[in-house]
Amino acid sequence: MSNAPPVLRLSHITKRFGPLTANDDISLALHRGEVLALLGENGAGKSTLVNILFGHYVADAGTVEVDGVPLPPGNPRAALAAGVGMVHQHFTLADNLSVLDNILIGTEPLWRWRQQRGAARARVQELATKFGLAVQPQARVGALSVGERQRVEIIKALYRGARVLILDEPTAVLTPQEVDSLFSTLAQLIAEGLSVIFISHKLDEVLRVSHRVAVLRGGKLVATRAVAETSKPELAELMVGRRVEMPTRDAAAAPGALVATLDRASVPPAEGRVGLHDVTLALHAGEIVGIAGVSGNGQVTLAELMSGMLAPSSGRLAIAGAHLPAEPRRWIAAGVARVPEDRHAEGVVGDLAVWENAIAEQLANPAFVRAGCIRGGAARRFAAALVRAFDVRGGGIDVPTRTLSGGNMQKLILGRALSVRGSSSPQLVIASQPTWGLDIGAVAYVHRQLLEAASGGAAVLLISEDLDELLSLADRIAVIHGGRVTPARPASAWTIGTLGLAMAGADATHGMPEAEVVHAA
Repeated sequence: MSNAPPVLRLSHITKRFGPLTANDDISLALHRGEVLALLGENGAGKSTLVNILFGHYVADAGTVEVDGVPLPPGNPRAALAAGVGMVHQHFTLADNLSVLDNILIGTEPLWRWRQQRGAARARVQELATKFGLAVQPQARVGALSVGERQRVEIIKALYRGARVLILDEPTAVLTPQEVDSLFSTLAQLIAEGLSVIFISHKLDEVLRVSHRVAVLRGGKLVATRAVAETSKPELAELMVGRRVEMPTRDAAAAPGALVATLDRASVPPAEGRVGLHDVTLALHAGEIVGIAGVSGNGQVTLAELMSGMLAPSSGRLAIAGAHLPAEPRRWIAAGVARVPEDRHAEGVVGDLAVWENAIAEQLANPAFVRAGCIRGGAARRFAAALVRAFDVRGGGIDVPTRTLSGGNMQKLILGRALSVRGSSSPQLVIASQPTWGLDIGAVAYVHRQLLEAASGGAAVLLISEDLDELLSLADRIAVIHGGRVTPARPASAWTIGTLGLAMAGADATHGMPEAEVVHAA
């Protein structure tokens, strides 16, 4: 493979944003039929490099060549014409259009009187059959599952003649079965000569699917490794510059007092919100209960319900036996800590300083607010202590929070949540996708903090699409599908396969011993 001329070559790519050097003299080559994984911490320069390759950014120095021909900088259309395709982590599809219409957008001139739909449909069907990408060309995209939408994105790239395919976190929202299907498709595409740049934080998947790995750190290319000659620990150390120890849950202790209960609680669906149906769940002090599920099955609604932002329309919800109204201030005062799913839109106000975000959920606390005025000295001292305790890096407490990396922003949110009562021992922690999009060093840190919270007596509800995360941290795991939640079973009673089936809507108790089914219920 290495003796063949490269399909893609990036030479001495440098890109600066003001004083920040996002890419520093990076050179890489990609060969025909090769999968090159691109690894790095948040802020390492991966996204910038890919955006230069695809024409969204213009490099300050360096060149991009496809089959030896330089690509004009800053021209996505030229990249597409040269055979570079990209499947973004957040799909770029129009929900109200059909599969075929989504694939055809931008492929035919506007002056053409009539679309060649018959030929296009046949070509789409040919690609779908050849590579095992089962889709119906006339299906409305809004009615498709996440896995089916990803197939549409891949077919769209292949339809446009992609020879180099960039996959950005392609498994982040898939069930294990959908991941296996994706990797089977990739194997066929690679056998046909397609070259792939695979961006992922999941090192097991990187080692499973890739031929080589390129590691960025601080904007520099620090290493390339053949997959056969490296390991997870080495790649993790290359990414963060130090050895990374992933924490795991110790043997489960006896659960403590009942902290939170949901008893047949329901929330009606609304625009932009999936409803909940007859959810029954109990959380005890000192335990971590995991919620697995494919994105969009009611996780956000469940998190908002358990944080006091929504009230159940029927059923009962109690915190330490008390029925609190849907007033977040009351829930915070009761020791309920929240780590929201979207750290940018809900976790922080990006234009406010770090110190202001640090006290954002304590504006009813007289220690920080008196007579409607913020006590700046006390707030800044609290923020400085929080930043030190939770290792929030990024320029101190006065910088705008939006300038922090994803990992440091999450540390700030986590620190604020776990210190909401002035200590590190809240009564209940609702952590929704707490490590989404984070590098392995930040993931290890977040996991350690959640485990310490549980060890300190908190009940933790961990809502995550990362099954490895759930299986390594949770004492019990339930699955949410279509707004319904299965009984929470011991983590040891689940496998990746059974979790995947339940996430797809199969009976979670199928194949369980009768005694276990009764116990789970």
